[in-house]
Amino acid sequence: MIVNRAETTRGQETIEDLLPESDLVRRGIVHRLDKDTSGLLVIAKTAAALSGLQAQFKQRLVKKTYLALVHGRVEPKSGRINLPVGRNPVNRRRFTVLITGRPAETGYQTMKNFRDYSLLMVFPKTGRTHQIRIHFKHLNHPLVADPLYLGKKRLRQDLSWCPRLFLHSHIISFTHPQNHRIINLEAALPNDLQTALETIPA
Repeated sequence: MIVNRAETTRGQETIEDLLPESDLVRRGIVHRLDKDTSGLLVIAKTAAALSGLQAQFKQRLVKKTYLALVHGRVEPKSGRINLPVGRNPVNRRRFTVLITGRPAETGYQTMKNFRDYSLLMVFPKTGRTHQIRIHFKHLNHPLVADPLYLGKKRLRQDLSWCPRLFLHSHIISFTHPQNHRIINLEAALPNDLQTALETIPA
């Protein structure tokens, strides 16, 4: 089963936040989305499906595409980021690029450049917590309206026209664990982020 988490309220708790890891597994939730991230979430209906899907995620066979709006014009227009990430030793709520962290790889392609922003398609090969957000912050292109990785002034400016973190789980592709068909699913940008995209400050 695929759930499309559409518009969210900034800071709103999700089922992934409220339940411990063991309960998430019992309820068939195969992977997580960051709080405030909209889009596709895979949920298994049976134990067999859960096991099969978890194996695909572990083997990095699931292809995921996100849409992200970041500060600045990203150059080059496409590329791959290979930087290890780990929990920030100073602020345990945050993660950061860390030489002792876990390997993390993120590909990207610029869809559209604005004067002070870039709309990207992002292809995370690994699934580390906050991976996309950390990688682009490290490149000095933090995501728009990111409540954890932006300074207070810039966050306040972003929230005047974008209601929440601009990160959306757009496309997901995997093999059905029972009939072995390739499943390709897509969730359009929700209304709140589409409206923000149309009202980017000049």
